[in-house]
Amino acid sequence: MSPAAPSPFWTFSLEIYGRPGVPPACLTLQGESGVDVNILLFGLFMARSGRSLSVADFRTIDTTMEPWRIAAVVPLRSVRTFLKTPPAAFAHEATEALRTRVKAVELEAERLQQEALFAHFPAAECGAPAAALHETARANIAAYGGFLGKSFDEAAVGTILGAFSPA
Repeated sequence: MSPAAPSPFWTFSLEIYGRPGVPPACLTLQGESGVDVNILLFGLFMARSGRSLSVADFRTIDTTMEPWRIAAVVPLRSVRTFLKTPPAAFAHEATEALRTRVKAVELEAERLQQEALFAHFPAAECGAPAAALHETARANIAAYGGFLGKSFDEAAVGTILGAFSPA
């Protein structure tokens, strides 16, 4: 059985995340504010789909994704991060090879989370209709921050929004 084609959300995420400055901006928000980058990108994807999300929408989305994030994504990220500077008794070449494999598995866990977001929260049924693309993207990011009870680093948000443009 061959794997299914990637969702439009996964394709969108690769496009946005691949733009200059976006990875460090996302990691800043993840580290400083507890952002789930997949959910942040989903908010942008929904804006691109003409949908405005509320704090309540993000609560539902996060509650649905939390078990996967806690049990799969975060532990894999922790192992990958640990392997950057392993204990001195371990050969760097060996741990780097393992780190590369763990990174691939972590990326697959992220992709599966994104596929679940796309499947469980179809644009036609999630949020409210919106017309202004960039204003909706900014509002969706603000609503996610409202759900988390955090104000996001404005420079990081500006970088992400600067990379966000119609396909």
